[in-house]
Amino acid sequence: MRFPTLSLIALLMAAPMLQAQTAPAHGNKQAEAAPAKAASSETPDPVDLNDIRNFSRVYEIVRQAYVEKVDNKTLMKAAISGMLTGLDPHSEYLDKEGLAELSEDTTGQYGGLGIEVLQVDGTLRIISPIDDTPASRAGIKPGDTIIKVDGKAVGTENIEEMFKKLRGEPGSKVVLTILHEKSDKPIDMPLVRERISITSVKTRELEPGYAYIRVSQFQNDTAADLEKKLGELIKKSGAQRGAILDLRSNPGGLLTAAVGVSDDFLDTGTIVTTKGRLQDANLNFAAHPGDLLNGAPMVVLVDNGTASAAEIVSGALKDNHRALIVGRRTFGKGVVQTVLPLDADHAVKITTARYYTPNGTSIQAEGIKPDIALADLAVNKADSSATLIGSEADLRNHLANEDGGKGKDIDNDGSAENAKLATQDYALSQALNVLKGLVLNRGVAAPADAATKH
Repeated sequence: MRFPTLSLIALLMAAPMLQAQTAPAHGNKQAEAAPAKAASSETPDPVDLNDIRNFSRVYEIVRQAYVEKVDNKTLMKAAISGMLTGLDPHSEYLDKEGLAELSEDTTGQYGGLGIEVLQVDGTLRIISPIDDTPASRAGIKPGDTIIKVDGKAVGTENIEEMFKKLRGEPGSKVVLTILHEKSDKPIDMPLVRERISITSVKTRELEPGYAYIRVSQFQNDTAADLEKKLGELIKKSGAQRGAILDLRSNPGGLLTAAVGVSDDFLDTGTIVTTKGRLQDANLNFAAHPGDLLNGAPMVVLVDNGTASAAEIVSGALKDNHRALIVGRRTFGKGVVQTVLPLDADHAVKITTARYYTPNGTSIQAEGIKPDIALADLAVNKADSSATLIGSEADLRNHLANEDGGKGKDIDNDGSAENAKLATQDYALSQALNVLKGLVLNRGVAAPADAATKH
C-alpha cells in the first residue's frame, strides 16, 4: 500500500553518503547514467544553540508531563519521523518493518489490499489500485480518500496506525470507508486481504497487428519481463503495426525500471535527467539502439493515477516524439527518493533530486498534459430499432458486386468489435482509434522485422 519509491537504492551499510545505481540491468541493453552538472557550493548554516536547547526542553516536557508515559525510544523515533515527514510527503524514517515493506514494493509480493496510498494532510489518499487485487475489484479509484478503517476515523494523530492496517495476513478482513473523488457520500467497502503477487507486465493483441502492453508498476524485473513478453507476442503473432502502452493507475516504482522500459522503445535520445544538491544525485540517462517495436507507432494511455516512474516513461516517449500521450493529466510526482541505510535495520528514505523530462521540464505538482485529452467516461451501446434497408445490398434487384462471390462478409466492418471494446473500456477504444490513425498516416504496412535486443 505504500507509495512505491522512485528510488536510487543506495546499497550502503556503513557510510551515510549518497550512491546511485547508474546502470540498470535489463536483458542485454543498459542505459548509462552520466553525471549531470555539479551542484553549486552553499553557504554554511550552523545549528543555532537555542534551537538545540528548545528541542531538549520540549523533549523533557513531553517525557515528564504528557498524559501517558512515553519511553525515550518512542520519542526519538517520533522526533526523527516528524523531521522527515515535515519536509515532503515522500521522505520518511524506515524501521525494520518499513524496510521489509519497501522490499515487498520493489518485488511485488506482500499481504494486503493492492492499493497505493499517500499520506496527505492527515488523510490517506488513493494514488491507484493495482490490477486484479481486492481494491481494484471493489471499485476503488485514483483520487479516492480513506476516511475510516474498521470504523475508526483516520486523522493526523493515528494516520500511521491506520496506514499499517491496510496490510496484513492474507485472508484477514478489513472494512474501508471510502469517499470517492467528487462525491460527498462515503461508502463502506468490506475487503479481504490477499497475497498480492503483482505481475507488472501483461501483453496481448487488441486486433491483429495492434499490441496492448499493460505495465501496472515498475519493479526490479519489469523491463526484462517486458522484453520477454512482447518478444513472445511478436514471435507468435508477427510484427506489430502499432502498440498501446497502458500506464493508467500506475503508481510508479523504481527509477531504473522506468529507464529500462523507456529504453526498450527508443533508439536514441535522453530518457531522464535528475538534479539535486549532491553530485551523485545529478545523473543523465540516455537511450541505446534497439526498439522492440522497430519504430511502429505508439500511444501511451495515462490518467490521474499515472505517477512517478510511470511519468518518467510518459515524458521520455513524449519528448522524444516516440508516442502520443492520450488520456488525463498525470499525477505530478517529479522527485526522486534515495534510501540511505543507517544500520542493518534502519534507513532514511529522503528526497534527493528532482527529475526532468528530455525537454528539461519538471512535472512536479503539475503532471504531464496529454496530447489528446479524454474525459473519464463510460459508454453504453445505444438501443436501435431494426431497419429493413441498411445498404444498397438490401434493395430489390440491386446489381451484384463483381467480386461478391468471394466469401466477403460485408456486414463485418469492425463496428461491433469497436462497440464491445468501447463499452468495456472507453479510453482504450479511443486510444486504439488514435493508434490506427497514426498507422494510416504512416502509410506503410507492418514492419518487415521486429528489432531484437542485443
